[in-house]
Amino acid sequence: MAAYLQWRRFVFFDKELVKEPLGNDGAAPGAAPASGPSASKFLCLPPGITVCDSGRGSLVFGDMEGQIWFLPRSLQLTGFQAYKLRVTHLYQLKQHNILASVGEDEEGINPLVKIWNLEKRDGGNPLCTRIFPAIPGAEPTVVSCLTVHENLNFMAIGFTDGSVTLNKGDITRDRHSKTQILHKGNYPVTGLAFRQAGKTTHLFVVTTENVQSYIVSGKDYPRVELDTHGCGLRCSALSDPSQDLQFIVAGDECVYLYQPDERGPCFAFEGHKLIAHWFRGYLVIVSRDRKVSPKSEFTSRDSQSSDKQILNIYDLCNKFIAYSTVFEDVVDVLAEWGSLYVLTRDGRVHALQEKDTQTKLEMLFKKNLFEMAINLAKSQHLDSDGLAQIFMQYGDHLYSKGNHDGAVQQYIRTIGKLEPSYVIRKFLDAQRIHNLTAYLQTLHRQSLANADHTTLLLNCYTKLKDSSKLEEFIKTKSESEVHFDVETAIKVLRQAGYYSHALYLAENHAHHEWYLKIQLEDIKNYQEALRYIGKLPFEQAESNMKRYGKILMHHIPEQTTELLKGLCTDYRPSLEGRGDREAPGCRANSEEFIPIFANNPRELKAFLEHMSEVQPDSPQGIYDTLLELRLQNWAHEEEPQVKEKLHAEAISLLKSGRFCDVFDKALVLCQMHDFQDGVLYLYEQGKLFQQIVQYHMQHEQYRQVLAVCERHGAQEPSLWEQALSYFARKEEDCKQYVAAVLKHIEGKNLMPPLLVVQTLAHNSTATLSVIRDYLVQKLQKQSQQIAQDELRVRRYREETTRIRQEIQELKASPKIFQKTKCSICNSALELPSVHFLCGHSFHQHCFESYSESDADCPTCLPENRKVMDMIRAQEQKRDLHDQFQHQLKCSNDSFSVIADYFGRGVFNKLTLLTDPPTARLTASLEAGLQRDLLVHARRGT
Repeated sequence: MAAYLQWRRFVFFDKELVKEPLGNDGAAPGAAPASGPSASKFLCLPPGITVCDSGRGSLVFGDMEGQIWFLPRSLQLTGFQAYKLRVTHLYQLKQHNILASVGEDEEGINPLVKIWNLEKRDGGNPLCTRIFPAIPGAEPTVVSCLTVHENLNFMAIGFTDGSVTLNKGDITRDRHSKTQILHKGNYPVTGLAFRQAGKTTHLFVVTTENVQSYIVSGKDYPRVELDTHGCGLRCSALSDPSQDLQFIVAGDECVYLYQPDERGPCFAFEGHKLIAHWFRGYLVIVSRDRKVSPKSEFTSRDSQSSDKQILNIYDLCNKFIAYSTVFEDVVDVLAEWGSLYVLTRDGRVHALQEKDTQTKLEMLFKKNLFEMAINLAKSQHLDSDGLAQIFMQYGDHLYSKGNHDGAVQQYIRTIGKLEPSYVIRKFLDAQRIHNLTAYLQTLHRQSLANADHTTLLLNCYTKLKDSSKLEEFIKTKSESEVHFDVETAIKVLRQAGYYSHALYLAENHAHHEWYLKIQLEDIKNYQEALRYIGKLPFEQAESNMKRYGKILMHHIPEQTTELLKGLCTDYRPSLEGRGDREAPGCRANSEEFIPIFANNPRELKAFLEHMSEVQPDSPQGIYDTLLELRLQNWAHEEEPQVKEKLHAEAISLLKSGRFCDVFDKALVLCQMHDFQDGVLYLYEQGKLFQQIVQYHMQHEQYRQVLAVCERHGAQEPSLWEQALSYFARKEEDCKQYVAAVLKHIEGKNLMPPLLVVQTLAHNSTATLSVIRDYLVQKLQKQSQQIAQDELRVRRYREETTRIRQEIQELKASPKIFQKTKCSICNSALELPSVHFLCGHSFHQHCFESYSESDADCPTCLPENRKVMDMIRAQEQKRDLHDQFQHQLKCSNDSFSVIADYFGRGVFNKLTLLTDPPTARLTASLEAGLQRDLLVHARRGT
């Protein structure tokens, strides 16, 4: 039982008298005349109002004259004559425009029930669809209460003799409705109410002495006795779904709530109850202070009409009184248009308008009733933003009072709506660190924390030295349960010295860089760091070895070298036996790891030799570095045997074939370390014969100079010229070497004799005897060449003279054709025939079959065509200066090249006349001599 004496009272409603609408000059029909200058401002109902109800946008009244009045929102009162004598009961359905009424048309106890369809009219009045007497048995009795189900299939009527009749079926029609007595008792029925739960319909029946319920949707109408306490007329009501549709019975001692099968809570609201009404989650009760028996309602209402009556509006959910006021002689309380309307005996209508939620909350805030404000906001379905605002104000209030624990609990309820910095600033004091920790924990659990919040929370843990809470925070079961920024947490823990916790986070959330930083820079556990890198996937292992390889090589060189060997050949993460060792491995670019060995030449040599053996296709940088390392060792070694071994290793590496295409760097390395054998080998591989000869010349190795010229002179003849110049500049006796060089120059005709003489003239030790044999042989060859040239000139002159005579004969003498056979078929020549000046004759049909042109002899045409092609080629090549210079430079006999170009007419202007006019033939004879020499059988038809 809840004691209402502890409930606080508020003024959550505004009270005012309902005023008449503008333009309404007269009072309501039958109303008492107005008195006073301002009396006409307020609405005045007709006198004799006995019953009231509301619904469908109107207040409905019944009076002692048998009239039913309707007061819509426009406050234009209308009515009609429903009964001849009086109206005793009204029930307006909320979902249908149907009105049920009980009244009397004649004297005596003859109650009639009328069903009105307010949407239809009959002569200007609502249509009455059904009339039947309300008689529970053989004898008529007074009706005490009435209720109708919203589905129009049930109507219950209570009587003063304790009977209840149930009309089942369509209540608007006689044909489809059946009336039966549901309940008989010894006490007057004071209240009825239908309750629908799914497909089950219950009827609550309350008398002056008991409360019971029936299931009327079935056949047998089972009955449940709920209580032995009753109530007076109009002191019962049905709540809304916020109170689970409970049946409310307002007794003088307590207010009871009932379910269809049991009694619910009760509230000790004292006072004699006159009216009970339910309005939008509120229980409205009109009562008198002095107690009167409920039975007196039927006998002594008039004697008590002058007493003061108290109207209380209770909020049963939040346990407070929303409004309380005093009235004189309340007729009824109605609810319509979102407000309460109280009708008093003087015909006045008082409106109780509920204040808006924000106003009510502000009233509670002023009294610091924040808990009550929160409950009120929830019951009014205030949105989350509004609730968060209340929680913030409540938290501020508690904080100002010094209740920091309570304040932080309220601030926690604002998470997601209130900016966290607002709360955090309040608890930054070291004494409030526990409260701040609680707030930040909840912020992280709701996944609303940023990196700064994570930093702050971890700092709180470390300041409190609460390792258990810290471990609970960071050791989550899965990635989805992580409510913080992992990288930020690692930074904070590392800074605070909680290395093990930071390592746990880094390892479990794959922050490999942070794990290695902590191991190498803070804990100095190099072995563990190297082991961790060996477990990583290939990409991460490669990148981390590039970043931390130098540190690891400095402290644990052997183990680091082994890991690098695996990483660059066939890497598989070491998953402690759980991985698939048969899966194909990956390999990194070994050349990129060479800088790691900067201060570890021994390990570098082992690494490079391993890569060259296991992976012959290693990058060129591996072999370049290995060569440099071996040359350094060879240059600094003093032990002869070891030096010889290192020399062999360096030569072996050079001869491995890895420096054929790119030997520049190897050559530079060999030159830097004065590795002569390597330099010469690379010169030879690169066909740098000039450099080889130059190298031997610098070291005055005469025999080697000759040997190189003999070995490579055929590929590069200029080596002999270089050797001759070299020996010619030597002051010591080099006759044997000069003689050997001259022998090859003379045999290959590499230099003109005059140039040889000029070259040797610079040597003071060289005498004529050195070049005597060379000069004699050259002069003999030249004499032979002169004799051959003179013979050829004489032959060409004779041939030229013969051709000129032949040309002259062709020009001056007739040509006699004496051929008797065809030059093609060798048959006897017959007419018609074709004869050419060259002396060939043909049958006409043979000529036409084999000739390509009518002007050319088929027999002489191939030879003539060759001559013509030669002439055209000479014409095209006359201006090829570059080609001439190249041939002149590369030829062993330059004079022959020049003579050839003279012979082809390159150095004179040649005019090619294929068909010269007769008048110019004699004048151009000498100019066309060369052509005539070649084309000596010009033909014509």
